[in-house]
Amino acid sequence: MESPLLGLILDSSLILEAERVSAPRLIGVADLEHGVVRGNTPEIRLGRRTFIDELKKHVSVHPVTDSTAEIEGQPSGEQAAKGITLPADDLLIGASAIEQGYAVATLNARHFQTIPGVQAVLSR
Repeated sequence: MESPLLGLILDSSLILEAERVSAPRLIGVADLEHGVVRGNTPEIRLGRRTFIDELKKHVSVHPVTDSTAEIEGQPSGEQAAKGITLPADDLLIGASAIEQGYAVATLNARHFQTIPGVQAVLSR
């Protein structure tokens, strides 16, 4: 029997899908910052910046620690030895989930299923 999960990390695949259907948005802080810079107008950039600031008031942001990096390095190295390259973002999300005792909610379970110890919750 698996241990109870303490929380849930949202993969950006859910966020991108939510954006397509005009649902509320949540995503990693780095991805959000990327979106601010990529905004086509000052109004879009300001709206995105405001969203990030408001989001961080209400949602916990967990830092990437030395421990996270060590957890990330193992599946990264194991998969690379098999000739499989996983996206660095997914590896860090998976490592963060393991470190926090969380599952990952994603529309792209394939990447997370190759990371031992990650429970991927497929959402649709």
